[in-house]
Amino acid sequence: MSEKISRRKIITAGLATAAGVSGLAAKIADRYGLLAPDSGRVFGAGEALTYGAQRLLMSHHSMAREFNRSEMSRQTTVNHEHPDDDDYEGFLERHFSDWRLVVEGLVARPSSFSLEDLKGMPSRSQITMLTCEEGWSFIAEWIGVPLAHVLSLVFPNSGAKWVVFYPFDDFWGSIDMPEALHPQTLLSYGMNGKDLSPDHGAPIRLRIPRQLGYKNLKFLNRISVTDDIKKIGDGNGSAAPEIGYSWYAGI
Repeated sequence: MSEKISRRKIITAGLATAAGVSGLAAKIADRYGLLAPDSGRVFGAGEALTYGAQRLLMSHHSMAREFNRSEMSRQTTVNHEHPDDDDYEGFLERHFSDWRLVVEGLVARPSSFSLEDLKGMPSRSQITMLTCEEGWSFIAEWIGVPLAHVLSLVFPNSGAKWVVFYPFDDFWGSIDMPEALHPQTLLSYGMNGKDLSPDHGAPIRLRIPRQLGYKNLKFLNRISVTDDIKKIGDGNGSAAPEIGYSWYAGI
């Protein structure tokens, strides 16, 4: 957070979320980046308090555990297959040679990047666990370009708060700017020394080891930077709340 938060402001924001995050209280919490997009739902107050507390304590510095190569899983399961979509199937047949990742929104330089462009950027490799709440967890080595690097090329507006991801299927989502700029957040194009398979998210997937598996969106097609997530979809920040999951999935 760019502005120093005093103890009094922290307490005020915490009380705002606990009180149901409505009205003026919600505006106070939102001002300091402590209000989750789906805070208005039935369990919104509790979810907002969890999100706010984690953001205050570890938005920038905490790192997900990284494992030794000997600890990698023998099986890398998938929870659903790649999209049955004509556009996606066409890109897949052409090995994504003409696919482009569009990055737009509140940025000074809207851009599009080919898979080869992304592979040519500074990369990071990490052995982390994809933690799934439905039991699909596994440890793998992921390689990709840090999302922070891609964002640095398009120059987000100073007021940008959220990064929204649109895949080839309908399971869109978003993360806040601190998570987007975290060094372990990748646009991953490879796993265990190979290109991502279609079912694991080719051509690229979002890899966020600090959040549960469903936040690690696959089959990405477009990224948009915004200052107001409420204007997108149903205003809950992703498709996840529609099927019973919270927007924030920090672990």
